[in-house]
Amino acid sequence: MWLLVSPGNPLKPARGMAPLAERLASARRIADGRRIVATDIERALGSVYTADTVRLLRRRFPRARFVWLMGADNLEQIPRWRRWRQIVTTMAFAVVPRPTYNHRALSGLAAHRLAGARLAAHQASCLADQNPPAWVFLPAQQHTASASAIRAAISGV
Repeated sequence: MWLLVSPGNPLKPARGMAPLAERLASARRIADGRRIVATDIERALGSVYTADTVRLLRRRFPRARFVWLMGADNLEQIPRWRRWRQIVTTMAFAVVPRPTYNHRALSGLAAHRLAGARLAAHQASCLADQNPPAWVFLPAQQHTASASAIRAAISGV
């Protein structure tokens, strides 16, 4: 699994965001370096938008079978992303539940448009073998802390 540490998010203000090196170091503390690898490959690729990242990754690793893992918050907001339909038709994805977002995500525009491509959770292990669009909503234990709250606790604010 790759933890893609993005240089920035076009939908979020840069103000208050920790520098890339700091966020990458934090992700590397979580990663084990073997099965989970933290990377700033988006910086190396020069991509700003997920659609570009997905396209460039598929070009650079043509034989890899990627599955994009995202939180329910992203499923809810993905229709606001640049070329979101291209993203979901390029790579299969799995959605991890997030407190307060699950209902809105599953009743939102993307989930409705992609309803016919949704697989049952027990099919998640074969998601990489599916032709996109294909996605699952994973049953998983949820952590209530937001990334902002975690960063504030670490910095002592």
